[in-house]
Amino acid sequence: MNKAHFLFLFVFLLIISCKKDDHVLARKTTGSINTISVIIDDQLWNGEIGDTIRNKFASPVVGLPQEEPLFTINQYPVKLMEGFMTDSRNIIVVKKEGKNKFEINKNQYASPQNVFHISGKTADDIIAIIEKNSSEIIKIIRQTEIEENQRINNKSQFKTKIITDKFHISLQIPSNYKYVFQESDFIWLKKEIVSGNTSLLIYQVPINAIKNDKNIVSNIIKMRDSIGELYIHGKEPDADMRTEEAYSPYFFKIKIDGKEAYETKGTWELKNDFMSGPFINYAIIDKENDRVLVLEGFCYSPSKEKRDLMHELESIIKSIQIIEK
Repeated sequence: MNKAHFLFLFVFLLIISCKKDDHVLARKTTGSINTISVIIDDQLWNGEIGDTIRNKFASPVVGLPQEEPLFTINQYPVKLMEGFMTDSRNIIVVKKEGKNKFEINKNQYASPQNVFHISGKTADDIIAIIEKNSSEIIKIIRQTEIEENQRINNKSQFKTKIITDKFHISLQIPSNYKYVFQESDFIWLKKEIVSGNTSLLIYQVPINAIKNDKNIVSNIIKMRDSIGELYIHGKEPDADMRTEEAYSPYFFKIKIDGKEAYETKGTWELKNDFMSGPFINYAIIDKENDRVLVLEGFCYSPSKEKRDLMHELESIIKSIQIIEK
């Protein structure tokens, strides 16, 4: 009888433990987009280790007209690790300990979550670990924040039937975007914000329009400038959108929806006008449909920071799925 009671108690405690674990994993992360909680004692934060963390994770975002940090960093001492900091989506824990270690824990306290554990015997050891792994950390956090923005966008989706019918694609677009202009091969969507607006362009061109390895960047710039001349105008005469010549665009070769694509980040301006802002352009090589599918986001927000506005546009564009005809 005692053995039976013991066995029953053991099974009961095991079930309760599993339910408790499930409850912990069910906790949802909180916090603003593009934010990192850095758990590190003040003594380390105020020295070379803190400088290294700031240089890596708060470096300027490429493609913006003014300097804005890659991530917003909130620092907390190690003793405050318990509590609301464990609900952050991105946590970097830095300690001086008896061994050198770099470890990534997914969903350690909540979901979705990245917890990066960095420890070292000396300050130089910790700095070396940060230097070695910062690129991977940034890549993981950026992907998590894109997915978080897409989750938010998915809650209140824009009706995209017109876009699907024209371009045979699906996109996760928030419902606060509105149609500004559309033609057979071109759509312009805009969202009004307190400080200005954000825009999304979708269009397609023949597949040979940019396919020249020696001149891809210049061909993309010519392509977007021709679109600006056709469709994007200011109030002044001849005030067409064009790529600002004073800043060289940033160019990357990437994959979107499994297809080769070119990412171009830079600054736009209205010719003969005062308006300007950042843009991000994706030219997707869609060989199956013999076209270059172009999605571009740009914003006008002269009095506000633009990092998170452009991040939302990037998240929308990267939600694309090309539908087979």
